[in-house]
Amino acid sequence: MTDAQIGLVVAAPVIIGFALMLYRMGVLQGAGTLSAVGASLVIAAVLFFGQ
Repeated sequence: MTDAQIGLVVAAPVIIGFALMLYRMGVLQGAGTLSAVGASLVIAAVLFFGQ
């Protein structure tokens, strides 16, 4: 794995965790949380396999 792929593997769960934490705090609604998690997964997958 390259350094960029390792960074994606580390960053994607952090972004997802942050979105879930904001949801539990009441800052994000369910649809916003799902879109943030889905977008981060799709972006990370595209970038990971594009490397």
